[in-house]
Amino acid sequence: MRRICLTLPTNRPCSATIAAVAEEAAYAAEHFDTEVHLLILDSCTAPVRAEHAEAVRRIPGDPRIVVHHLDEDRQRDFLRRVIDRAAVMKPDLLLDLMLPAGVSYGACTNRAFLIAAALGCESVHRRDSDSRYQAVDGDNVFPVHHELLSLGRRAADAAPEVTENALAVDHMSKRVAMVGSSFVGELSVDIGEILRIDPAVYHDVVGLWAPAHWSDEQRGQLVDESFRGAGSDAFTADHSMLALVDPMRVDMCNISFHGVHERVPLPPATDTIGSDYFLIHLVHDAALPGVLHNRNIVNFYTGERRTDSGLIAYQLRFVKFLLSMLYFNFIYDEMARAGGRLLDDQGQVRASVVARLARESARLDPGENVRRLDVLDSAYRKLGGRYAEFADLLWQRRERLLDEARGDIEDFALLTEAWDPLVRAARLTSVPATPGQQR
Repeated sequence: MRRICLTLPTNRPCSATIAAVAEEAAYAAEHFDTEVHLLILDSCTAPVRAEHAEAVRRIPGDPRIVVHHLDEDRQRDFLRRVIDRAAVMKPDLLLDLMLPAGVSYGACTNRAFLIAAALGCESVHRRDSDSRYQAVDGDNVFPVHHELLSLGRRAADAAPEVTENALAVDHMSKRVAMVGSSFVGELSVDIGEILRIDPAVYHDVVGLWAPAHWSDEQRGQLVDESFRGAGSDAFTADHSMLALVDPMRVDMCNISFHGVHERVPLPPATDTIGSDYFLIHLVHDAALPGVLHNRNIVNFYTGERRTDSGLIAYQLRFVKFLLSMLYFNFIYDEMARAGGRLLDDQGQVRASVVARLARESARLDPGENVRRLDVLDSAYRKLGGRYAEFADLLWQRRERLLDEARGDIEDFALLTEAWDPLVRAARLTSVPATPGQQR
């Protein structure tokens, strides 16, 4: 029987989402020959974790579904044992990178990757706590349907299961490494208020994630496409395409990986949106087959982002994302040039190449990021109000932010170099039991 990991990392109340993802797990078990490990990685406060534990207890029993609800103490226990078993250099730093004190979208997903390996799962399917499923006639539209039809199969064998095949013949013998879709609803990055206040400032700010050498036309196209997902069109009928999937067409709230996540981790940067999107680019640039489908998830914002403190925290994550692009744009360009050379003779990603490119990027001149901060300072001051106050904070933290951006990419290189022994060690390490778990 196939074994998969359906994971929901969370640092916010999401009992309704837990129940909905459990329904998706039941759908997978019922419609496919699948044992589903539903993994909830809970970084919430004790009262919220208690609410989540109650939501877990209400999940209907099914011998094909095993629920793991792990707080950070249990996650840390698992990680420490994995790191000790792997005998890697800088074990304390690696533990911090895997379970940092700050918010890290990449690190929480990396923990899911290692726990999935420990559970013997062949694939990881990620959902987000601030999203929900579309429904047709009262029935939720679950992305796992398309994921299990194709993920891990030879592209030639998966081709009959898709609506459209846009994959070149020379890739058909490779296995499908990623199946994903996007979202509808609110922007994936909470900057809609900037667009409403001043569209020109929005253009200037969003355009900062493009490479510095891009033309105004290229930058404008990127701004128009960025963070919008699949727009607002409601699901009516299935469509799926076998292809080298454009990274702009999928989102990490609606994604699944086979194989590649055991070769290369996600960047573990803290307080940085977009730090979990690296593998989407890697799958594309390495010319690994993927499937793009249209079971888009609905994105929504939690109320916390609308508070003054929430706005500051989120805008800081956005700024750190923009600064990270100095390094990632270099890596993406080099990966695109490498193409098939990113793969070894067995068709697996060469982690050593990715680590080397990350190391090389860390030596880039930070001048481009200094200019980014200059544009951001001007932009936030034009917006006025809370944004002008945020500009003052950015000014105070300029040097620290520049250093952190470089340090984050160096940390990614270190974790990538250690990833293979960590995954091998995870396969030999038990996962802490969930209280009340019968299996």
